[in-house]
Amino acid sequence: MTTTAPRPGGPSRTTGLRRLLDLLAEGAPAEHFTRPADPDLPAAEAAELAEAAQVALRIRRTLSQHRRREAELAALFDTAGDLAALRDLDALLRAIVHRAKLLLGTDVTYLSLNDEEAGDTYMRVTDGCVSAAFQQVRLGMGEGLGGLVAATARPYTTGDYGDDPRFKHTSTIDHAVDEEGLRAILGVPLRLGTQVIGVLYAADRSARTFGPDEVALLSSLADHAAIAIDSARLMEETRTALVDLNAASRTIEAHSDAMRRAEEAHDRLTDLVLRGGDVADVASAIGTILQGGTLIHDADGVELACAGAESQPPPAQAVAASRVGGRAVPVDGTWVCAVLAGHELLGSIALTGRGDLGDADRRLFERASVVTALLLLLRRSVAETEDRVRGELLGDLLSRAVDVGTLAARARRLKVDLSRPHTVFVLHAGAVPRQRLLATAARTALARGGLAGLHHEQVVLVCPSATPSPCAAEIADELGHTLASQVTVGAAGPAVGPETFADAHQEARRCLRALLALGHTGQGAALADLGFVGVLLGEQTDLHGYVQRTLGPLLAYDARRGTDLTGTLRVYFAAGMNQTRAKDRLHVHVNTVVQRLDRIGQLLGSGWQQPERALELQLALRIAQVSPGADGSGAA
Repeated sequence: MTTTAPRPGGPSRTTGLRRLLDLLAEGAPAEHFTRPADPDLPAAEAAELAEAAQVALRIRRTLSQHRRREAELAALFDTAGDLAALRDLDALLRAIVHRAKLLLGTDVTYLSLNDEEAGDTYMRVTDGCVSAAFQQVRLGMGEGLGGLVAATARPYTTGDYGDDPRFKHTSTIDHAVDEEGLRAILGVPLRLGTQVIGVLYAADRSARTFGPDEVALLSSLADHAAIAIDSARLMEETRTALVDLNAASRTIEAHSDAMRRAEEAHDRLTDLVLRGGDVADVASAIGTILQGGTLIHDADGVELACAGAESQPPPAQAVAASRVGGRAVPVDGTWVCAVLAGHELLGSIALTGRGDLGDADRRLFERASVVTALLLLLRRSVAETEDRVRGELLGDLLSRAVDVGTLAARARRLKVDLSRPHTVFVLHAGAVPRQRLLATAARTALARGGLAGLHHEQVVLVCPSATPSPCAAEIADELGHTLASQVTVGAAGPAVGPETFADAHQEARRCLRALLALGHTGQGAALADLGFVGVLLGEQTDLHGYVQRTLGPLLAYDARRGTDLTGTLRVYFAAGMNQTRAKDRLHVHVNTVVQRLDRIGQLLGSGWQQPERALELQLALRIAQVSPGADGSGAA
């Protein structure tokens, strides 16, 4: 039988195929692809056209999946950028669950955090929940879907939780889930490395199956969320440390007048001793400063001096109480303070006529007992005197208790040249007794020609050095090896001249607190090594140094090659670390952006896009932008 060719302009297989391609290009609905073929087409061509329609439908589904995945990835990148901008932990957690709900389109999303002390995971934030019991539920490790995710660090999904025998059902959990009306649940772990800190969930109130793409999408969001949560926690700890520091600063400022008076009194008494004054002179000076009568006795109760008071024996019980407590104590309107050398009782001082002695004057009176102890120890051996003088020198050096000339002279007698650059180190070893740490530090000081002692209940080491950072790391390693325990060392300097040591000591203390707060136990560093934390805590902010330490290789490359990789990096961050948006702002091809970012990565080192490092870089870029000359350009 001969087949008659279609007449010109009539239906044909080519026309049908062209229609299918047009439908694909237009993104037409699926039902348009299954419309009946033209009845005038021959049967063979109609069958071939129907097969082509099925192929077109498969292509349409593939394209739809790609478009959906692209939209999901774009939304995920936007979410990561939004999370990185949040610093408040509560706001961050609410944003995470809300974004999860938008991305997956579920009825409910919620997040639980692990409680390591209680050994369970508890509901922290919900979005779309209506049940109070559900919002307060706690899951033991391995209990329910969430407890299993928290215990195994693996994602789990169920189409109908109530009928799923894979999970360990408890009455509390099942009641909360039933009250909320949830059936389909997906849970993925929030992980920091190998540690699980919580679980992120998406749930529907009708039975359904979560596909692999949805599991992967929620897992990706959970990975970003875990990093953001950790960053927010660190930021809160930093803010808390700064609040504590400000409170301490206000306390110091409130007591500045009293401290100045105490410093003047201490200088006067010390000067009296250095001019060769005896015990009677000291008693007279104490009485004048504190406006009362003074009695000084030795350890046997023998009166050594009396100024403005009637002679009387020292009250033994009050002396014993002062010796045990280390503070001046009142008895019948008289203040008594033991004169001690360590645990050895050298004598006592009594102040009469001042029953209303305030805290500042009380401390001053107690300082006077130290000066008295110095006088009573003059007959001790040269070795004991030298050890005592070294300890006092360090304390006076760090507290500005004596004038600069006197400190320099005392240091020269101990063969310590304060005009040379010195670095101040504050040491901490939680697992080592303080006296053992002090003894080891004293040996290090002797070997390096420096000083060691206790100041503000901390072990302090001062050594000749113009390079605080490497020297701190070296001392941390040296002491840690000797003590077989981690020793954390905060350093500051170099300090040149006696008047600079007190400020260096305060900076070293701040550095040590920062190291411990950031978890850098067993390390030695200066504030300059701590990035923007060091800039925030430093007494004298070195913006140029911070920019150079952070962006130095990039700035040097631009200066040598006449390029503007620094500008590219600034635009890349401003575009939310999105290459597509960055290339639009730079008006270049996306491959050019990729090449520039590769070069930037080679100059700055691996990990430069990690949240903590990226924050450092963005801060340095902003400082270089708003502070002329901070980038080394020398702009006026």
